[in-house]
Amino acid sequence: MTSDSDLIKDTAEELDEDKKNVQDNPLFGLQDAQVKAVTALLDAGKDAKKPLQGLLDEMRNADIADLFAKLHTDQRENLINQHGESFDPNVYAEIDHDLRPEIIDLLPTEQVANIVDELDSDDALDLIISLEEERQDEIIRQLSAKTRMELKEGLNFPEDSAGRLMQREFVAIPQFWTVGKTIDYLRAAAEEIPDEFFDIFVITPTYHVAGEIPLSRLIKAKRSEKLESLTLDDIHAIPADSDQEDVARIFRRENIASAPVVDDNGRLIGVVTVDDVIHVIDEEAEEDFLKLGGIEEDDLYRAVLSTTGSRFRWLFVNLLTAIFASMVIALFETTIEKVVALAILMPIVASMGGNAGTQALTVAVRALSTKELTRSNTMRIIWKETLVGFINGALFAILIGAAATLWFQDIMLGGVIAAAMIINLLIAGLFGAGIPIMLDRMGSDPAISSTVILTTATDVIGFFAFLGLAALLLV
Repeated sequence: MTSDSDLIKDTAEELDEDKKNVQDNPLFGLQDAQVKAVTALLDAGKDAKKPLQGLLDEMRNADIADLFAKLHTDQRENLINQHGESFDPNVYAEIDHDLRPEIIDLLPTEQVANIVDELDSDDALDLIISLEEERQDEIIRQLSAKTRMELKEGLNFPEDSAGRLMQREFVAIPQFWTVGKTIDYLRAAAEEIPDEFFDIFVITPTYHVAGEIPLSRLIKAKRSEKLESLTLDDIHAIPADSDQEDVARIFRRENIASAPVVDDNGRLIGVVTVDDVIHVIDEEAEEDFLKLGGIEEDDLYRAVLSTTGSRFRWLFVNLLTAIFASMVIALFETTIEKVVALAILMPIVASMGGNAGTQALTVAVRALSTKELTRSNTMRIIWKETLVGFINGALFAILIGAAATLWFQDIMLGGVIAAAMIINLLIAGLFGAGIPIMLDRMGSDPAISSTVILTTATDVIGFFAFLGLAALLLV
């Protein structure tokens, strides 16, 4: 059996060698050399527990969370069994949302309850939400009364709302206090206030937000100054039932680090901070990206059969649309038999139309998700994308028309594919921008079904234009 000293020596040498080829900076995240070292020590068994603990102690919480994603299932289990109790609670809050249930299920309920009790309220709620309902109930029963009440209230808010996103730990000060009294209070109540905060909220006796004061402004003010004179001109109070996408837009537009969350009566109940908003932006961007590819949710850590089933539905829809496009081709079977070159050139028209349409569609879906596309500029955007499609169509028509003429020694064939290229790219620009806007007006998510509709339209119109013109002019 390999001794601890040999393992330390071997892994240290491998780390030193690998770090020569990577950016050795912890801010750049987990390195492959570290993953290799952890894997080797895990495979070595319990004799390597001490050197492995030393290696884990050198990692940041986010790095350990990433480490779980890089390990095999049995290695994750070994890591939890040997070192799970030594991890900072924030490690479990950082683990990938889809992978988290698998990791949490390896821990005893009492240990998970202790982890949740130590987390900030927003992180605790996010961890609980990721678990199955039965597992949630088991853990909640083990929590302190305060944490249990906060989680149950948080679970009552709509999914993806500010109420689910907010942190219940914040600093609220009566509006009649002075700067000096506020600073003295913050020092005396150091254990009761959040470890990190960006703004102080000035409140009325009824707990309504009267103003916001950035911490930097408070520190620079004189002790005798009244808080009322330091408050910002604008109050960024966010209703608890606001959608998290709207919250992210407020942060981006107002350039703020935190914002108060209020209930239906306007009373302060929590705060949303910029670190949570960054996660929201990542989640929403990832969600739209996956939907454009016909994937309902991130399935990187899902089982093979589950992943296959979720993707099969969209592939089946694509099959039906492909059959529809093939039926259009079948209408011109006789034409294709007489002019075999048409079969060679058809994919070019369809491919160019699909790619051009996807470009316009991507711009439109992004503009809709960021609220940059409104009723006031809808027609201008559609017209622009249509014009771009027409111009690109004309330019590529010249290229492909000349190439087809030289290739098949037939100027009429070159003219046919050139005309079809213009028509299809013009339609691609029009439909690429128009389809997501139409779906959005109908109340449907444009990121989900736009791609399928667009591909069908560009294929059908491209084939029909190309083969129809060929039937009229070449046969």
